[in-house]
Amino acid sequence: MKAHLTRRYQFPASHRLHRDEMSDAENRDVYGKCNNPHGHGHNYAVEVTVSGQVDAKTGMVCNLADLDQFARVNVIDTFDHANLNCLPAFAEKVPSTENLCIEIYDIFKRGFTRAKVEKIRIEETSKNSFEYSG
Repeated sequence: MKAHLTRRYQFPASHRLHRDEMSDAENRDVYGKCNNPHGHGHNYAVEVTVSGQVDAKTGMVCNLADLDQFARVNVIDTFDHANLNCLPAFAEKVPSTENLCIEIYDIFKRGFTRAKVEKIRIEETSKNSFEYSG
């Protein structure tokens, strides 16, 4: 029997949406107020959905403590209160929430082996959310 588990984590971070290859006017047209030279912040809510067989002994898809520890060490500790523009993961790409979603998915896909990573969902604001499933 396959079941899904979704766990939510939160962290604040800042970013500026900007491409050096584009003119200032193009950046303002494409990114609007998100191109503020000083950046801006969000309180991101990240949902990680994993799946697997329900263990007959524990009754769980995976141990929440294992999932929480992986998320803390590999995601929260990296992104919490960070300026995303300054992180190596975004050296070559715009730190949009779409790209953040892909980055977090890849982190879980590479390292979390206790259940299958199905998708990552990020709420950036009460109006914006993003999902990535590989």
